[in-house]
Amino acid sequence: METIRLGQNGVAVTPLCIGTWAWGDKLFWNYGNNYGAEELENAFKAALDAGVTFFDTAEVYGTGLSEKYLGEFLKQANKPVQIATKYAPLPWRVTGTAVKDALTASLHRLRVEQVDLYQVHWSFAFLMSQHTLMNALADEVQSGRIRAVGVSNYTAEQMREAQQILARRGVPLAVNQVRYSLLSRQVESKGIIETARELGVTILAYSPLAQGLLTGKYAANNNTIPTGARKVDPRFRPEGLRKIEPVISLLRQIGDKYGRTPAQVALNWLICQGNVIPIAGVKTAQQVVQNVGALGWRLSHEEVTELELATRDWLN
Repeated sequence: METIRLGQNGVAVTPLCIGTWAWGDKLFWNYGNNYGAEELENAFKAALDAGVTFFDTAEVYGTGLSEKYLGEFLKQANKPVQIATKYAPLPWRVTGTAVKDALTASLHRLRVEQVDLYQVHWSFAFLMSQHTLMNALADEVQSGRIRAVGVSNYTAEQMREAQQILARRGVPLAVNQVRYSLLSRQVESKGIIETARELGVTILAYSPLAQGLLTGKYAANNNTIPTGARKVDPRFRPEGLRKIEPVISLLRQIGDKYGRTPAQVALNWLICQGNVIPIAGVKTAQQVVQNVGALGWRLSHEEVTELELATRDWLN
C-alpha cells in the first residue's frame, strides 16, 4: 500500500487513518449500547488485516478509554502501527510541565514509550501561550517521546505562528487536523489548505463523511434516525437532508462506475486533493472494510472537479 509522510520528515503512514473517537465514548456515540470492547478489537484487527496501520486517538476520547483500548490491542499487532494522539489545552494547564504530564499519562494508557504524532487538540490554550506550548512540545521531540508535532483546528494564521515557534527549535510542524469533507469545505475558503501546502504541513481530515451524511444512509424520505448528539444536528433534519440529496445522488452515480459506495467516493475525493489523509471513524470491523474500499483506485480529474462544483455551497 502507498504511504504518505507526515509533514516534511515525519513517519510514513497509510493514506487512510482509523479514527477512535467512538472507542469508549458514551455521550456522542452511545458506547456500550450496540457495540463494546469486542467490536472495537475486531475493528482494530480488520484494519491491520487490510494494511491500514495509522490510528488517531486523544486523551479526551472516552475520557481516556480510547487510548486504553488502543494500548491493549497494540499488544496483539503483528506489524508496526503508527499512533497519533492529542493534548487537550484545558484551562488549568498553564505551564509546560502540564504538557509533559499529559503526555506521560497518554503513553501509559497506550502502553508505549513514544507516539508518532502528538497534536494540540484545539487552538485556544486559555492561560498558556503558544510560545510555552510549542516549546514544551519541542522538548518532547528532543526527549524522544514524540516523533512529530501537530495541531488541530488551527487557522492559517495560528498554524503559521506554531510553525515559526517550532522552527526556532529545529522542529517542523507536521500536521493540522481539521474538519474537512465535501460538506465541510471552509478550510479551503479560509486558506488553511493552501497554507498547509506552503508550509509542508499534512492535513488530517476529521469527519470526512460529515458524521455519516455522506454515506447515503440518511435521507428525508426514510426512517433512519440518527443517534447521540446527531439527533439535534439540523443537518439531519428533513430540510437539511433534502439539501444534500443532489450530492448523494452524484456520489451514487460516480460510485456505480467503480462499484463503490457513496462513502468510498467521498473519502477518495479527499485523498485526491493531495496532502490530505481522511480520518475514518470506526466502531466495527464491517465499517473498517467499508472505509478501506476508498483505497486502491482513483477518481478521474473530471470526477473530482464535478464533485467540487456540486459542493461549492459548503465552502463557507
